[in-house]
Amino acid sequence: MKNIVILISGGGSNMAAIVKTAEREGWQHKYGAQVAAVISNKASAAGLAFAREQGIATEVVDHKGFASREAFDAELAAVIDRHQPALVLLAGFMRILTPAFVAHYQGRLLNIHPSLLPAFPGLHTHQQAIDAGCRFAGATVHLVTAQLDHGPILAQAVVPVLPGDSAEALAARVLTQEHRIYPQAVAELLQKM
Repeated sequence: MKNIVILISGGGSNMAAIVKTAEREGWQHKYGAQVAAVISNKASAAGLAFAREQGIATEVVDHKGFASREAFDAELAAVIDRHQPALVLLAGFMRILTPAFVAHYQGRLLNIHPSLLPAFPGLHTHQQAIDAGCRFAGATVHLVTAQLDHGPILAQAVVPVLPGDSAEALAARVLTQEHRIYPQAVAELLQKM
């Protein structure tokens, strides 16, 4: 079985989209794949409740309990590895990962970012797109490398920036596309494994 481990920090809407797509499309039979665990760095992450309701194992590794980023990443990797992941998906996981962590999962670590990378890495992407006068924004699924919000692009979706758009309105339109392209990119990767 190809186990998928998803990392979240909050509501987990991208995680939920992946879980629902996996169920609807029968990834277990089609690809021999399943979402095996959802792990958060915050015990309060609302997405954990959704995962539990689906019968998915959940765990919390609170970054505040570690003296360094390296110590946190080492413990996080140990928890992830107990689930023998074929893929590790970052879905709103709001931690910058160390190069050693990224190297450990090289080629198996994916992220979704709310911009058309390489434009606007980091935070506040929607406001950055509006401030720059962009006519289009979007989302990118990419393989994770040690450089923040870089790495080979697996999928992108384009969303128009409308006159008078707020960052919140643009974010909501981009999020609907994230929910479509992230599961699709994961399925395409599973097909090749």
